[in-house]
Amino acid sequence: MKSILQKIFWPILKVFETTEEPANYKPSHRVILNIVGSLFVLLSLGSAAAALNSDQLGALVPVVVFFCIGFVSLLVGALGSDSAVAKIWGNK
Repeated sequence: MKSILQKIFWPILKVFETTEEPANYKPSHRVILNIVGSLFVLLSLGSAAAALNSDQLGALVPVVVFFCIGFVSLLVGALGSDSAVAKIWGNK
């Protein structure tokens, strides 16, 4: 199942994939990335509820931004390689 999802979301994952060996990767980075991604998705749901109450179209901008950040974080955290996770954290 993971390989099928990796093939489906390859256009997003290839942005973060590198061929070099990650120097600063720790397994806790992947866990934290998944937690932060989940928080961003929850924040987008809260923003969507507020946007529905405000009846303004411009209130949907934070919903889209927060959801995209959360989705990409969860995607890389769940399906990405160690080098992709390290690239999000920054290679030093």
